[in-house]
Amino acid sequence: MRRYISEIIGTFAIVFCGTGAIIINQETGGTITHVGVAFTFGLIVMSMIYALGNISGAHFNPAVTIAFAVAKKFDTKDVLPYIISQIFGAVLASFTLHSLFPANEFLGSTLPTGSNFQSFVLEFILTFLLMMVILNVAHGSKEQGMFAGSAIGSVVTLEAMFAGPICGASMNPVRSLAPALVSTHLEHLWLYLLAPTLGAITSVIIWKYINQKPVG
Repeated sequence: MRRYISEIIGTFAIVFCGTGAIIINQETGGTITHVGVAFTFGLIVMSMIYALGNISGAHFNPAVTIAFAVAKKFDTKDVLPYIISQIFGAVLASFTLHSLFPANEFLGSTLPTGSNFQSFVLEFILTFLLMMVILNVAHGSKEQGMFAGSAIGSVVTLEAMFAGPICGASMNPVRSLAPALVSTHLEHLWLYLLAPTLGAITSVIIWKYINQKPVG
């Protein structure tokens, strides 16, 4: 239960601060800027990894949880409870933001500015690269090393910085699910549920292949 509560708190913080930065940027005429939003996401991810990584492994992302299970770095019986915890934390964050900014239409939802295909490919690649880093610095239920948080947070910042204006750089199904549900803008949600999950699983497959020990 401590691990599930950890996942609720961490996912709440990421969605609250990350999508909150998007909302406040809109409400204040762009004072935070796109770069500020990207840094907000990266910094809150890094902070939550350091705060909670030793308790739950700091997944905060169903795509990461599923990928760790595929990699056999995480017990499959905990996959569903983790995902439920992540959804609860994310939705709670979006409802909180909605209560604070009731006039905001999208609540930080991820919406493609180009084609669905363009955003699908971007989300797939972004999550693939993020998961590759995660696999090398963290384990399924325990953070590994002092630099895991800064490495993962830096990748989130980097990818949000350059890809955010096109696809939103979600890399996390619940980060997109929660504001979409609360704002009722579900039109592109399938893309942000499927692409990150497939990207993370593909990353595990490639990672396992390139890290296998030579025979003989």
